[in-house]
Amino acid sequence: MVNPFDLRTVLLAKHAQHVVLIHFPIALFIAAVAFDLLAHFTKRRGLTDAAYYNLLAAALSTLPVLATGLLAWQFQLEGQKLKGILLLHLVLACVSTVMIWLVWWVHFRARRRAVFLPGYRLVVECVAVGLVALTGHLGGYLSGVNGPG
Repeated sequence: MVNPFDLRTVLLAKHAQHVVLIHFPIALFIAAVAFDLLAHFTKRRGLTDAAYYNLLAAALSTLPVLATGLLAWQFQLEGQKLKGILLLHLVLACVSTVMIWLVWWVHFRARRRAVFLPGYRLVVECVAVGLVALTGHLGGYLSGVNGPG
């Protein structure tokens, strides 16, 4: 039986890091969108700031998540050609990452130029949340959490 407190087991597991790290950008991004929606309707600057910093943290945390996902593919599947749900998960993960960075960039640009955030960002944010949710659902399916895995 594997000791759950053995650091070697935790740090060197073939895909455990990806499974653990993925929750950070998902939660940070969804919280950022929620803050931004609240800020839009209440006109509170503090919520806009909270949204911006959550978006920044979400965008930055996508980098190790993508890296560990690619490493899991290389270690677990030994770099085999991807197909089916796993390929769709990878494509959606890349698209979701681009969308998270895009939303952050829209906020960054507005802050830098000291202008109001554009109204279209709310649609982009909602589409991005949907993509992130779909990507996470497929990842859960692949890991066995949401069905066979």
